Amino acid sequence: MSRRRRPLAATLAAAAAVLALTGIPDTADAGENPLFTGDTMVKAVLTAPITQAYAQADLEQRIYMPGQWSFVDASGEIRKLDVSIRTRGNFRREYCDLPPLQLNFRKKQVRGTLFDGQDKLKLVSPCGRQARYQQYVLLEYLAYRIFEVVTDRSFRTRMIRLSYIDSDDKLDPWTALTFVIEDEKDMADRLGLAQLHVNSVKFAALDRPQTALMELTQFLIGNNDYSLLKGGEKEECCHNMVMLAVGEDGSRIPVPFDFDASGLVNASYASPPAFVPIRDVRDRYYLGFCQPPGVLDQALDKLRAEHDAILALVTGMKEMSRKSRAKSVEYVEDFYQILGDPQRLETEVKGQCRGAKLLDKLMRTATDPT
Repeated sequence: MSRRRRPLAATLAAAAAVLALTGIPDTADAGENPLFTGDTMVKAVLTAPITQAYAQADLEQRIYMPGQWSFVDASGEIRKLDVSIRTRGNFRREYCDLPPLQLNFRKKQVRGTLFDGQDKLKLVSPCGRQARYQQYVLLEYLAYRIFEVVTDRSFRTRMIRLSYIDSDDKLDPWTALTFVIEDEKDMADRLGLAQLHVNSVKFAALDRPQTALMELTQFLIGNNDYSLLKGGEKEECCHNMVMLAVGEDGSRIPVPFDFDASGLVNASYASPPAFVPIRDVRDRYYLGFCQPPGVLDQALDKLRAEHDAILALVTGMKEMSRKSRAKSVEYVEDFYQILGDPQRLETEVKGQCRGAKLLDKLMRTATDPT
């Protein structure tokens, strides 16, 4: 990383200049969590002891470092909020030269701003300075947006053009395209559902239509880095999944996150899970559970209906390079070629489903009158 000494006053002046030149981000109508009700890019500057935060990346216990978050409000004025940062994540926290951060705002201070209602936010950012890492972030953002198109039972996101200023003056300022992810509890509250904190989930408890839709969308983006029944080491259930409860029977609704290991992103550091018989993350492998009659077909129809909207998302991502857009269009269209080919659909999806014996047992129990 490039290092140099420069007066802190100069770096703060640079921050103000960046904000003055970036224009005014649209703000949502008044209401709770306006940050995630719009999709225009937010422009912001983070001034904090970033070097110190990064130095803690390998530690299990990390402390928040105080800093300042500046952005332009709807009136054109620069708004300044206190924010604390620390590194977050598992693999990327240890792998990245520029580890991802968690932002911790003061709830009372953000009232009446674009960040109203926000407390702790996950920031997804490039892993390093090389151009490919910026593309990975944009492609993962695209994956989240695809889920938002397919179902409202998904995490909302917001892209931020963020300038970083290290208040310790050990790193040169830099700017990157990043995005923030809706808080888990906020997502559950928005949907009027309860977030579950459990060690495992039974196959019979999964909401069938939502599970089928979610797993088909994972297949669309080529993601196998998730679990629906249990978590990883030191994780709640389930791996890269938040579980919500709905209805009187408490059916479990899975809401996925973390898509950097997907074929759509195709990160250089990503590899398929050991239990999946493929060598390249770009090779799709359907991990979906077998479903009762009609459930999978309904989910397939939903994905077919969203074809144009999903393709428009990809082609509309002007921040991505032409190469990334072209490869993403090709990857999405291959998914729809599978859906349009009865033989491939049977071989690669319907005939590939997991848990046939579990489904058979579930169906027999449901139809047993005794």
